[in-house]
Parts: sequence; C-alpha cells; structure tokens
Amino acid sequence: MIDAQTTATQAIGILDPVWWLHTFGTYVVIGVCLVIFIESSIFPVLPGDSLLFTVGLFVASGHIQTPLWVVCLAVTVAALIGNALGYFIGYKSGPRLFNRPDSKIFKREHVDKTHAFLEKHGPKAVVLARFVPFVRTFITWIAGIGRMDPKTYFTYTAIGGVLWAAGITVLGYFLGQIDFIGRNIDLIFVLIVLVSVLPIVIEYLLSRRRKKREAAVSSTGGAHRLEDRA
Repeated sequence: MIDAQTTATQAIGILDPVWWLHTFGTYVVIGVCLVIFIESSIFPVLPGDSLLFTVGLFVASGHIQTPLWVVCLAVTVAALIGNALGYFIGYKSGPRLFNRPDSKIFKREHVDKTHAFLEKHGPKAVVLARFVPFVRTFITWIAGIGRMDPKTYFTYTAIGGVLWAAGITVLGYFLGQIDFIGRNIDLIFVLIVLVSVLPIVIEYLLSRRRKKREAAVSSTGGAHRLEDRA
C-alpha cells in the first residue's frame, strides 16, 4: 500500500521542474514540449512557469545542449497547439453541455455571459491568462464555448504564447547566469508563482470594489424611490 508520505512526495514531484527535466533525460526538450502542450489544453496542474524558467537556466548552464532559439521555438509551438486544442474542445463540446435543458450546472446563460465577457475583454484576457496558472488552461475552453472569433482568438493567443513560453525561457536563460539566482532557485520559483497569481488577486479586489459601489448605488436609488412615494 502506498503511504501518505509517498503520495505527498509524488505530488511534490509533479510540481518540481527539476524532477521533470531529470525524468525526461535525453528527450528533455520533447518532454518539456509535451508538458507545456498538456497544460495549455487539458490539464492545469503542471509546473508551466517554473518549468520554462528552469529550462532556460539549464540551457545557460550547459545541462541542456539544445540551442536557446530552438528551445524557445519548440515550447512556443507546443503552447500554441495546446491552446488550439483547448479552443476546439470548448467549441465542439461546450454547446452540448450548456444546451442540456435538465442540467443544473451547465446553463445557457453561462455561455451568454462568457461570450459577452470575451467580446469585451477577449484580447487582453487571452494574453494575460497565459501568465496565470489554471486560468491559461481554462480560458481556452471558455473561448471555444463562448464562440470567440477564431481569428481574434488565435492572433492574441499567439502573442500570449510567444511572450509566455519564449519570454519566460529567455528570462530563465539570462537571469539563471546571475549567481544569486542560481543559488536561490527555490525562492525564485516561489516568486514566479506569486507573480502569476497577482492578476487574479487584483481582479478579485477590483470586482469586490465594483460590487460594493453597485450595491451602494442600488441602495441609494431604493431610498430615493421610497422618499418619492412618501
């Protein structure tokens, strides 16, 4: 029987970029592309940001012999193909789920709200979502479900893919050559995660502020109507 400690160790291993790179061995670039593809399309619990950063660091240190430009091109293509798959999954499967009349979870109104959100914030959301764990996976499905214009979606997902996949890899390559960063890589990974979730925190705080403002306006309007009736 697998004990709790073994299970915890395996869970940590899944999120440890160095574990992945050592596991892939000779086929490290292909393996990294596979992880990026999967995280960009169907499974969000993978170390996308830290894996890309560590790949850049390993290229800089010589642990990975593949040229930097080849690695950047490969991971970018993997990210773009993953997002394309996620979009088509949402495009093909989403409507059937949301159109079920007896569904208590999937409702047509959710599709309409998603479509309206993407029409208003689509380009910015698609690009920024690349840098937010979990969101970068689900936004692809949502774009497909909401029937976001394919030309717009693929244009901006390409921009986000280059900035994210190639950008973080290049960042790891150059920053990894700095002695302090090389000796404190665990701290760097923590900072990457914090920066990744920062947009979510900001959006949450702004959303709360908007709701409070709307509630105050609604309350004031109700009070005025009562006064008018009196």
